[in-house]
Amino acid sequence: MIRIARDEDAAAIHTIYAPSIIDGVATFETVLPGVATMRERIRARLQHYPWLVWDEGGEVLAYAYAGRFRERAAYDWIAETSIYVREDAHRRGIARRLYGVLLDTMCLQGINQAVGVITLPGMVSVAMHETMGFTAAGVWRQCGYKLGQWWDVGVWQKQLQTPAAIPEPVIPFPQLQESPELRDLLS
Repeated sequence: MIRIARDEDAAAIHTIYAPSIIDGVATFETVLPGVATMRERIRARLQHYPWLVWDEGGEVLAYAYAGRFRERAAYDWIAETSIYVREDAHRRGIARRLYGVLLDTMCLQGINQAVGVITLPGMVSVAMHETMGFTAAGVWRQCGYKLGQWWDVGVWQKQLQTPAAIPEPVIPFPQLQESPELRDLLS
């Protein structure tokens, strides 16, 4: 089941995220944030953007969220996306389904572009993004130092909908939470 993240998901989300901090490069974060910090991140993100989880029998196996791309108002219609799947839940199609609902939810908000930022080579993430319709948009060379080496970061971009000549403001996620359109996506 795909649903909106809740405060009580913070511990499971922290557990899913921890290997990427400790042993991986999917994130350049290097210190575990702690469950309380993760709870605050969820709350803060949900003020404007979706944070969704894949729940099986009360266990969170994956999460995906969108966030502000840049601070300038001109960027309001583009958002950066992230997804993490618990290690024992890989290769089940969860990431593609959860990411698809995230992108559809962003579209409901009026967001026109999604951006995925991937530490290279990141073959699994690159393949998933390209399967979801993202295209390569550039590489930031040797921009992150982690685990004793420099890493390149690739940017993948997907147009979610054609931008309006004069766009409406993006709908904050809380305004969509009870909408029939979001309910349909989550069912």
